[in-house]
Amino acid sequence: MTKASEYRQMNDEQLTHELRQLVEELFRLTVQAATERLDAPSNLRKLRRDIARIKTIQREQELASGAADSETPQEADEVQDEVQDEVQDEVVEAVAEES
Repeated sequence: MTKASEYRQMNDEQLTHELRQLVEELFRLTVQAATERLDAPSNLRKLRRDIARIKTIQREQELASGAADSETPQEADEVQDEVQDEVQDEVVEAVAEES
C-alpha cells in the first residue's frame, strides 16, 4: 500500500498509469477470489483503498488547477470500466485457450 504523500509527488500521467495497473490487479484478484481461494483476501481491500486515494488526489489536482471541466468523475469511471472490460476479455480468452 502506497501512502498518499507518494501519490501526490507523481505527475498526472504517472497517476493514471498507476491507477490503470491497480484496477487491472483488482479485477484479477476479484476473478481469482470467485474461482479459487485467495492467499491474502485483505489485498482486495488495500487495492480498493489505493484506487480511491489516486482518484481523490487526481480530483484535488484537477480542482487546484481550475480544470474542473476537463474530466468528470463519470469519465474516470468510464476509463475504469474500459480497463475492466479489456482485462475481462483477456481472462476469458485465457480460460478458453486452457479448455
